[in-house]
Amino acid sequence: MMRFVVIVCFAIAAQTAAFAAPVTASGPTALALAAVLAQQSPQIPPFNKRVIARLFHGNTNFGFVPNTKISVDADSVVCTTSNVDITMRGCELTFAHGKRALTGPQANEISATALAAGATSEGAAGSIDENLSKLVCTLDPNEIMKKAGGGAQCTFETGK
Repeated sequence: MMRFVVIVCFAIAAQTAAFAAPVTASGPTALALAAVLAQQSPQIPPFNKRVIARLFHGNTNFGFVPNTKISVDADSVVCTTSNVDITMRGCELTFAHGKRALTGPQANEISATALAAGATSEGAAGSIDENLSKLVCTLDPNEIMKKAGGGAQCTFETGK
């Protein structure tokens, strides 16, 4: 019996560790995630938001300060979609300097992009949730402009 308890404890610990394991996204998925979140972040200067938007739209015909990177961070991203009330979708974004609540197309864009980047989806009682925490995206505009697949990296944790 004691052996069974030890095995169960190790199994639970392994599931917990896997549940909170960091996820890494790079390349086009990381650029997309950083771009949709950057536009909502109160801590990113307008100039950097414009640079990220231009890159995400495929416009690389501009100069950018060499050896400079842009960081897009969020403490948490919680998106909920209902599979009962199919009109309901919302996201709550928590940044170091404020929160932002989104609904409709903006929430859908963030939710879908987070799923594409590796967020997990959980459902309960008519709702589907995606939860990200400790999100850190680093963009190197000069590397992205080379169009060789590099220059965008995001890490985050999934689950609650």
